Amino acid sequence: MSGRANKTQPVAISPQALIDAVDDDVRRADAQVLLSLFDTATGYPAVVWRGGMIGYGRYAYHYESGRSGTFFMTGFAPRKNHSAIYIMPGYDFPDIQQDLTRLGPHRHGKSCLYITRLSRIDLDVLEQIIDRGLSRLKARYQHWPR
Repeated sequence: MSGRANKTQPVAISPQALIDAVDDDVRRADAQVLLSLFDTATGYPAVVWRGGMIGYGRYAYHYESGRSGTFFMTGFAPRKNHSAIYIMPGYDFPDIQQDLTRLGPHRHGKSCLYITRLSRIDLDVLEQIIDRGLSRLKARYQHWPR
């Protein structure tokens, strides 16, 4: 690894303990649904990472800058005002863009999808987005389940 180590690393807390600690009832219930959805969609074990993120699988990255490391392949985080969904290859692919039009109310950045209430989105479409993201990541990077 070049220079600094990635600060975002797995931590010794269970995903269920993280979810149980969420104060807001809606956010906690949404996180429970996401835990089940990601468990089913990925087939990887859930691991809590620093920053309150629940990640699935791992991949090794290496940037042109020389920075390299490992990170989770996909995951989510229950936040105060929304649920954050992480699709590491990002959302700038035509098939994923098409899925986003069918998802329901959301906003997104490069690799992060923000959903205020899961009850307002199509969970089947979200599962398709997770699957597409994993497929793209697996085609590009070395990966493993832990």
